Amino acid sequence: MRHRGFVSLAGGVLGVALQLQQAALWPGWAYAGLLAVGVLGNVGLAWLRPARPALGAGLLALALLAGALIGFGLTGARAAHFAASALDPALQGVDIEVIGRIASLPQRNAQGERFELVVESARRAGDAVQLPRRVQLGWYGGASAQPEGQAWSLQAVSPGLRAGERWRFTVRLRSPHGNANPHGFDRERWLWEQGIQATGTVRSGPRDPAPQRLGSTWWHPLDTARQAVVERIEARVQDDPRSAGVLAALVVGEQSAIERADWELFRTTGVAHLMSISGLHVTLFAWLATALVGGLWRWLARRRPQALLALPTPWAAGLGGVALATAYALFSGWGVPAQRTVLMLAVVVGLRLGVRHWPWPMVWLLAVAAVLLLDPWALMQPGFWLSFVAVAILFATDPGRRQRVQAADPPPWLGRGARALWGLVREQGVVTVALAPLTLLLFGQWSVVGLVANLVAIPLVTLLITPLALLGVAAPPLWDAAAWAVQGLSLGLQWLAQWSWAALFRPVAPWPLALAAVLGGALLVLRLPWAVRLAGLMLLWPALLYTPPRPAPGQFELLALDVGQGSAVLLRTERHSLLYDTGPRYGPQPDAADAGDRVVLPLLRALGERLDTVVVSHRDSDHAGGAASVQAAQPQARWLSSFDADPARRCVAGQRWQWDGVDFEVLHPQPDHYAEDGSGRLSSNAMSCVLRVSSGAHSAWLGGDIDAAQEVRLALARPGLDATVLLAPHHGSATSSSPVLLNTLRPRRVLVQSGYRNRFGHPAPVVLERYRERGIPWVNSPDCGAATWRSNQPDAVLCQREVDRRYWHHPG
Repeated sequence: MRHRGFVSLAGGVLGVALQLQQAALWPGWAYAGLLAVGVLGNVGLAWLRPARPALGAGLLALALLAGALIGFGLTGARAAHFAASALDPALQGVDIEVIGRIASLPQRNAQGERFELVVESARRAGDAVQLPRRVQLGWYGGASAQPEGQAWSLQAVSPGLRAGERWRFTVRLRSPHGNANPHGFDRERWLWEQGIQATGTVRSGPRDPAPQRLGSTWWHPLDTARQAVVERIEARVQDDPRSAGVLAALVVGEQSAIERADWELFRTTGVAHLMSISGLHVTLFAWLATALVGGLWRWLARRRPQALLALPTPWAAGLGGVALATAYALFSGWGVPAQRTVLMLAVVVGLRLGVRHWPWPMVWLLAVAAVLLLDPWALMQPGFWLSFVAVAILFATDPGRRQRVQAADPPPWLGRGARALWGLVREQGVVTVALAPLTLLLFGQWSVVGLVANLVAIPLVTLLITPLALLGVAAPPLWDAAAWAVQGLSLGLQWLAQWSWAALFRPVAPWPLALAAVLGGALLVLRLPWAVRLAGLMLLWPALLYTPPRPAPGQFELLALDVGQGSAVLLRTERHSLLYDTGPRYGPQPDAADAGDRVVLPLLRALGERLDTVVVSHRDSDHAGGAASVQAAQPQARWLSSFDADPARRCVAGQRWQWDGVDFEVLHPQPDHYAEDGSGRLSSNAMSCVLRVSSGAHSAWLGGDIDAAQEVRLALARPGLDATVLLAPHHGSATSSSPVLLNTLRPRRVLVQSGYRNRFGHPAPVVLERYRERGIPWVNSPDCGAATWRSNQPDAVLCQREVDRRYWHHPG
């Protein structure tokens, strides 16, 4: 019967995994029916006793099926219930007055604040409207577009929001929408998992009703306390904001406080798992809490012996330790590693108090199932897999080590220290080797220096920095000492990260090869004969040598990335690659995040691409915003643009080259369009570099933000040119895609790169009408995601949103 329960739990996990693959949701009653069948099946199986072994195997199969139906049905029912309260499309982009509570730590940056709001009431033009319960808002100061999209006004800056406050806002909302790129971050899934069904901005311009604070509430006390701690850390360590961000992440789990450059450093050196509330931190806290509660209970028992009659010391220590560890995990944000650790601690403590012992796979699987019961969509998080696979590997490689050490005679202190050091080295080595394939699969990189970095960082962060950071809540001067330790750690990590071989980057392998590689990594570290262990290398090798397929000789591939309101296009031939534009910068500040870092570079790493040439059409931020990030990561590439002072780095009409039988030609601007100092004689848009790529039979035409006047000039100068696929000039603006250009090129496909519900109205209705009149099919990045076109399949455009559609994605 115990085995049936184990199998049913495994089936539940399988059912959750299967439901998360659905492209569209079924009606809620269908999931409820599957859930009922699964529950009834499990109840019925509990009463059956097999007469023959063959029947026992059949009952195990039925238990697996019943568990799968429960997992599938329960997850689907929750998803259908949640989807039923989605934002009404008619309420997108209109002014709505909302009253609600701030339900998260406001995330602050140079532009303003972003926060979650629990909506209490909402009105549009005086009439009550129904909104999703939880929305994400941004309150940004500075210039903002007016409803008509032409005039601009100055938005008032947020006065500093606090969790738990009630406010009245005028907001504009939209359905959750994120960029959809191969191997890219799924923002829509993340918003779904957070329970957010609408995003928007606070209206605070001179023509808008002023936001009004209505007072504080007792709601969200944990977030209120966490925010207070973060502010105290920032005030105490104000001279070192980078260390303050690390301390805030370690104390309250506020990972957004860590700067982007530091996250890159931590990923390169393989210590990123330490810079959030990990299972190691929770376990240490639980051990200290258990010792403290046990000591206090024994002290109380000496004065009140009846306390031992009510609750023995082991029970008090165990229950108190788990309770305090749970409180710490909740206070720190309740991430997947913290959930996993708390649940495992609860199971282990419960078994020990009940004088029972379960095999580690049962404890592990029970924790997996419990986490997925709380949050089924956690299964899609990289942290879920890294956390649970690491624990499983440690259990499987030496499940009885701790018990043997505790049963042996206590060795001398030197022996204990040596044994502890060897245990740390061994565990870190096992985890590093076993998780390397999984890390490559999830992130496309693996830290070569991670073993050395973790040997120093784990004891330093776990035994020194984290305790000092936690104790600093009661004694703030300890935060100064913790900040000094963080600075010292950062210097050591920077020294390791400077080595060219510090991190290994490999293309992301298909899941069958990746799964085999993960299995191979596990075989290498399990306690098995060496012949079997070495067989793991055979499973690892295909994934390590994998190279994504490339176009055939004489052919090329065009991938128009989904970067929002901007442009970035990757062109690949048999052995070469070119990037046309680098995407926008997501903010007016020079150090703001950009599409080069967030979208372009992750894709290049996942594909294993080294750029040969980068063409930046013109200097506008939506095309050149990611240039610095791309140039820093791809220094070998040749650069061409229309705004460089170096003549050798300018794009000029007449430049031509050939790669692998594919011709590349620059059509614009002309040499006389540049002044002597390299500046353009035309407007920035009119100076856009125009690139034509041709395989002979088929061609692509990329024109940046070129205007109609230059389009007409080019069409009249080269009336024989055509284009199989056209990148819509200026994102489909009414000032481009002139009839003359369309009549000359006669494209068979048009790719539009624009932002979702962008304020410019791109692509313009008049331009789309021109495409329709000529029978030209077109796709737009908000609906299509990244669009892939290949010269050997000229009539097909592959949309990323269709390739990887899930039910939480925007319908497009």
